[in-house]
Amino acid sequence: MPSETTTHHRAAFRRRLGRWERTLRRWIAGSSVVGLLAALAFVTAPVPAGAVVAPQVPPAPSGWTTVFGDDFSGSAGSAPSGANWTYDTGPGSNFGTGEIETMTSSTSNVHLDGNGHLDVTALNSGGSWTSGRIHTPGAVVGAPAGGKLQVTASIQQPGPAGGAGYWPAFWMLGPGQWPENGEIDIMEDVNALSEVAGTIHCGTYPGGVCNEGNGIGSGLRACPGCQSGFHTYSMILDRTNTSAETVTWYLDGSAYFSVSEAQVGAATWQQAFDHNLSIIFDLAIGGGFPNGACGCTTPTGGTSSGGTMSVDYVAAYTTTGSTGGSGGPVVGYGGLCLDDRSASTADYNPVQVYTCNGSAAQQWTVVQAGSTLHALGKCLDVNGGGTANGTTVDLYTCNNTGSQVWIPQSNGSLYNPQSNRCLDDTNWSTTPGTQAQIWDCSGTANQQWKLPS
Repeated sequence: MPSETTTHHRAAFRRRLGRWERTLRRWIAGSSVVGLLAALAFVTAPVPAGAVVAPQVPPAPSGWTTVFGDDFSGSAGSAPSGANWTYDTGPGSNFGTGEIETMTSSTSNVHLDGNGHLDVTALNSGGSWTSGRIHTPGAVVGAPAGGKLQVTASIQQPGPAGGAGYWPAFWMLGPGQWPENGEIDIMEDVNALSEVAGTIHCGTYPGGVCNEGNGIGSGLRACPGCQSGFHTYSMILDRTNTSAETVTWYLDGSAYFSVSEAQVGAATWQQAFDHNLSIIFDLAIGGGFPNGACGCTTPTGGTSSGGTMSVDYVAAYTTTGSTGGSGGPVVGYGGLCLDDRSASTADYNPVQVYTCNGSAAQQWTVVQAGSTLHALGKCLDVNGGGTANGTTVDLYTCNNTGSQVWIPQSNGSLYNPQSNRCLDDTNWSTTPGTQAQIWDCSGTANQQWKLPS
């Protein structure tokens, strides 16, 4: 660490400590009594002499574990952490919502403000709008079977002046096909109305049990002061009862809407939400939601350039759930077991069907929101992230990508949403050593797998 004067060091400490205290107070305001006591214990712990306290995301409430977080520390004008975020770029028409901006990776549109905030800014240049959309590099968070996932962020919405067409969003998306593989919109507002909406998307498009492309949502609810200050927007996906799961939305710690598994059916729900999802921030301009809310076409001539969605922090927490026990065989067609060939831990090592023998190469554990299969410390993986029929499967370093998501279906299939295909015993083989593949989901016996209990 570069040397600095004592005066500079202490000034930096005071600035950072002040922001940390403000962030903690916001979290405490929306936390449970148990969480409050834990926070108080944390805040009164002695700080070592000379220590510099960096801004932090709120600590996990009692009984929860932090699985992702970003406090957006960094120098003013810099890009957000490349380890946590990547960009979606291109015309808004690419996203299927009618928005009209072009999403860029420019720090003019997405940057840190130097005070611990992420700023996403929409700019108008001669009628051409640019803005920003960032997401986690993969599907990084999910609720484990028997547990809960909480995803929360402190956000100041853009506006209020000249806000027609502004569409800020904090949301989550499942890997693979939309809407089958799930979307949870934690915070949306349009036209700088000081409102908030929470929505799920699932099932089939158009229509279906989730009423796509509208989804099942709260509709716009009052959110006083949401353009003038930071407020906390949260979602809890509750899988403690795996046959009666729910998603509940919170504004500043108060629940305002909930959707249950029973509303859409178990199969649709499981495909949409019983797996990991990515986290996304974006600020769109125009599109179906703002146009529908105002009964007009946005943006208008009065829409101001430079509106900013500012994010103080984002965090994800989970409670402990079932992870499939200590591991066991995955039994398929003809009584053969899913097997890591020669028990190799090399990336791309073939995963095959083989005579069940109880070896370590056949000990699979279901983890990561009940949808990822581990053996020998690595993950069951679609080779090269392929999506075509006949793409082989292998063992690969776990990386939170869609090629490693396998969602158990009620008919015994293991569904990979990224490819929209299922794990398949190639050509109904009963020959030990045949490498498994992905294929169109059919529910046939060569796609039925019995997972470890």
